Amino acid sequence: MAEMVIGPGEESFGVPNGKLGMWTFLVMDAMTFAGFLAGYARLRWKDPLIEGTAWPNPYETFGVFGIQLTALNTFILVCSSVTMVHALAEVMRGNMKRAENWLLFTIIGGLIFLGIQGFEWTHLILDVWPYLFDPTHSVDYNLNFAATFFALTGFHGGHVSVGVIYNLVCYLAIRRGKLTADDGDFIEVAGLYWHFVDLIWILVFTFVYLI
Repeated sequence: MAEMVIGPGEESFGVPNGKLGMWTFLVMDAMTFAGFLAGYARLRWKDPLIEGTAWPNPYETFGVFGIQLTALNTFILVCSSVTMVHALAEVMRGNMKRAENWLLFTIIGGLIFLGIQGFEWTHLILDVWPYLFDPTHSVDYNLNFAATFFALTGFHGGHVSVGVIYNLVCYLAIRRGKLTADDGDFIEVAGLYWHFVDLIWILVFTFVYLI
């Protein structure tokens, strides 16, 4: 009976190093996001007299259109996770052309998400919170809300940017024939990261925009 040879990309128990490394990173990254969300919750539910101004109502800050636009953005990001699932499924079937197309849809979804978020940031900085960059403005507003909003959404937006670049590298590798059906682990690892980004955004959207 031939002895089983374990490849350099696998642990002794059969889990690829890349997948194990990604899971380890995601666990640590989840703790970082948990810290951000815990800080947000602590600032929001503390005695408002300490800050001097009550925590603002998200609907009053973002407006109905802002909430609906962000809900649409959330839907787009969720759809990009679905296309990522299809991309991996096509790789496992050996249909790399279809996998390439699904991966392209995932990248486009991520770019649309970032574009809408950039539009929202521009609107908030110029119209809603102009005092952030103009000391002549005197606005009676809860600075902690603005700070935690930009920290949470900005940190997440950075993750989406990394995910778009990651997926783009995979897309180009498939397109040039450097990733084949035998390299499905690469797409699976990319998918783990992208689904994590999607899940975290659902939590951020719920805490910041809806509650």
